[in-house]
Amino acid sequence: MEITLYHILFLSTALFFIGIYGLFTRRNMITMLMAIELILNSVNINFVAFNKYLYPENLDGVFFVIFIIAIAAAEAAVAIAIIINLYRSHKTIDVESTEEMKF
Repeated sequence: MEITLYHILFLSTALFFIGIYGLFTRRNMITMLMAIELILNSVNINFVAFNKYLYPENLDGVFFVIFIIAIAAAEAAVAIAIIINLYRSHKTIDVESTEEMKF
C-alpha cells in the first residue's frame, strides 16, 4: 500500500487539531508550549508533503521546514525562560493564576 498525499494530510490535520485542543484545554504553560510545537510540526509535515508531491525537483518546502524549526527552537527557548521566571515569582506555572500578564 502506497502512502499518498491524502494520508500525510490526514496525519498533519490530526496533529494540528490535537495541538489546538491541547492549547485551548490545558492550563499548564509547559503543556501549552508542547501543543504549539505540535501545531508547528503539522505545518512542517504539510510543507514537506506538498514539496514532495507537487515539486519533487525543488527543495523549497525543505527550506521552509528548516526555517520553521529554527523559529520554533528560538520560541521554545524564550517561552521556557518566561516560564522559569514566572515560576520563580509566583511558584506556579498555571495560566489562570498569572493575572498581571494579561495587561
